[in-house]
Amino acid sequence: MNSKIQTILVKDLNGAEIDLMTSYKNEVLLLIIYNNDCLGCTGRAIPLAYEFQQKYPSIKVIGIHADFVNREGTKASIKSIFTSGENPFPIYIDEHHKVYDQFKAEGTPQWLLISEKGELFRAIFGSQENAQNRLYYALESLVEAN
Repeated sequence: MNSKIQTILVKDLNGAEIDLMTSYKNEVLLLIIYNNDCLGCTGRAIPLAYEFQQKYPSIKVIGIHADFVNREGTKASIKSIFTSGENPFPIYIDEHHKVYDQFKAEGTPQWLLISEKGELFRAIFGSQENAQNRLYYALESLVEAN
């Protein structure tokens, strides 16, 4: 049995600290930890996250921009990767990649699927076809379980 995640501390794009586990309590979450400098993230993972948001409206999709040295995200740089200039889902900043480290991410993009009970259901690294298939399977499994 997965253990309950106590906190996921990030900052919103205006710099306010947010605990995602409090703000999105009792919701199924699909978190994507990414970085704007990761081409797999911006070219495949972000569009895939948007697709998941459309296909699974009961799941809350949230982006977390992991800040690394000389690869920090700002409100302007995060919004700039979207053709509309607006974020398609909530995006937060992971200063000093603390959330990335908290979940022992293998790299970016790292996907975290969290059940409505606040438990980590799956952690999947990558944006290529194999990772996409595992994500679809995990999402279907969790949706069916609810």
